Amino acid sequence: MSSRWSEPGTRDATHRPPPPGTGPMLHAVASPRYRAIGPSAFDRLPEAQRLRRAERTALQVVSRVLPFRVNDHVVRNLIDWEKALDDPLFRLVFPHRDMLEPHDFDRLCELQSRGAPKAAVDILVREIRQRLNPHPSGQRQHNVPSFAGAALPGVQHKYRETVLYFPARGQTCHAYCAFCFRWAQFVGDRELRFASREIDRLIAYLRANESISDVLLTGGDPLIMSTRHLAALIEPLLGADLQHVGNIRIGTKSLSFWPQRFVSDPDADALLRLLERVTLKGRHVALMAHVNHPREIDNPIALAAIRRLRDAGATIRSQAPLLARVNDSPAVWAENWRLQVRLGIQPYYMFVERDTGPRRFFGVPLRRCWEIYREAVQQVSGLARTARGPVMSATPGKVEIVGVAPDGHKDLLILQFLQARDPAWVRRPFLAEADPSATWYDELHLLGNAPVTLG
Repeated sequence: MSSRWSEPGTRDATHRPPPPGTGPMLHAVASPRYRAIGPSAFDRLPEAQRLRRAERTALQVVSRVLPFRVNDHVVRNLIDWEKALDDPLFRLVFPHRDMLEPHDFDRLCELQSRGAPKAAVDILVREIRQRLNPHPSGQRQHNVPSFAGAALPGVQHKYRETVLYFPARGQTCHAYCAFCFRWAQFVGDRELRFASREIDRLIAYLRANESISDVLLTGGDPLIMSTRHLAALIEPLLGADLQHVGNIRIGTKSLSFWPQRFVSDPDADALLRLLERVTLKGRHVALMAHVNHPREIDNPIALAAIRRLRDAGATIRSQAPLLARVNDSPAVWAENWRLQVRLGIQPYYMFVERDTGPRRFFGVPLRRCWEIYREAVQQVSGLARTARGPVMSATPGKVEIVGVAPDGHKDLLILQFLQARDPAWVRRPFLAEADPSATWYDELHLLGNAPVTLG
């Protein structure tokens, strides 16, 4: 089979990164090999010295509970260190003391300051994590399917057509978003982690369920894996007995946090050849990219990555939650969607921050979420209005806030399911009363026409 992709290390000149564009200037387009930076390593970087000691201490304390990781690309190319504490990309990845309840933060500080035994700190950390709702929306109770009399580890099947697979090697990321609803995957607690090494059982499950058309490789970030390991997961999905699986999705933040994965990593060309093979087999490859802010993809290496992915036949869809201190502005969302459309990325979802982890820090009231979405959509062309939102991935399904209707002295939210555990609920509008401060589905009072109770 011929391929437009050359052997690794000998990329065709037409696929070299473009000259610097409108985004921040990179220190080098061909970046060095990936290097993770954790709490202790960051404290030794020159950029860390721009933060006050109290801020660096808070980072160390909060990262005992919530995961923290960045890399050279994020630190050097995405963050404006002249105004770090107010920079949206800084807030996207760096812990803040207000991500924990004040009494929890103070208790951890007290244990740390008096040199308490690690076992005592670990007990408190586990207690705090459990109160942060590590597995929201019924992931453990309702989403894990059974097959041949046993649960399928590392698999979730919430919606009829779509299965999520959590490959064990993909349960980390190039950098961690501070808001991440999958934070429990990254804290080293096996009891909180979804992961599977059993691709054969997944394949058998797919053969037995011909209603499944989509397999979503997720994590973590599957593209943290080498191409060799990724191919071992994807190629079995291309068999003749799985023709009903027409769409292979890959959930990834790599386009933002490590675009080198598609351009200058040692197996970048091999990855693109793999994606091209999938499309030549008649399957649709969709990268579900997480783009929270336009600055993430407005730089030469990201632009090169996007172009190479599109040349390989992959489509790119973007999704992100609406986050206080990061993108809670109609202008930011409108700019983000316009840029994505110009680059050939399809805006897909504006999510509501989930009811897990540091939701108190990042959450935005539902009424305000709808206003931001509406004002943003009014500023863009029809090509960007493919973005659906604001959407809550709640226990019964994906709930979209369609609008607000006045009802006497109060407002009602008009809601509908875009996806649901029961397909009969989809696209049936229903109403809910909302407290002005409500930030999640379970804080709403559903009215009598709702197709499902909170459950």
